[in-house]
Amino acid sequence: MSDIITFEDFTKVDLRVGTIIEVNDFPEARNPAYQLTIDFGDLGIKKSSAQITTLYSKDHLLNRQIIAVVNFSKKQIAKFMSECLVLGAVNGKDVILLNPETGVKNGSTVS
Repeated sequence: MSDIITFEDFTKVDLRVGTIIEVNDFPEARNPAYQLTIDFGDLGIKKSSAQITTLYSKDHLLNRQIIAVVNFSKKQIAKFMSECLVLGAVNGKDVILLNPETGVKNGSTVS
């Protein structure tokens, strides 16, 4: 388990639902990854790099809803600027994306 945080710490993390609207290969990444473009509704469009190539094809990701942290500072990865962190459960070397059980409005909060 990681360090214990307070409830106030947790409330600073902005978790939102978004829909992947574009998926591109990311050959410059150190580990195999995709470049994702994600629609977060009223929050707008954000980009993210995700190391999820072992379980997901580009076609399987397109129009899929995901959950992401949207209030991290931007992070430069090779020549790509990642603006959010897509969440997934780590299972060995695979990452299984977290997503709502049924479709919800893009930008919906996760609590």
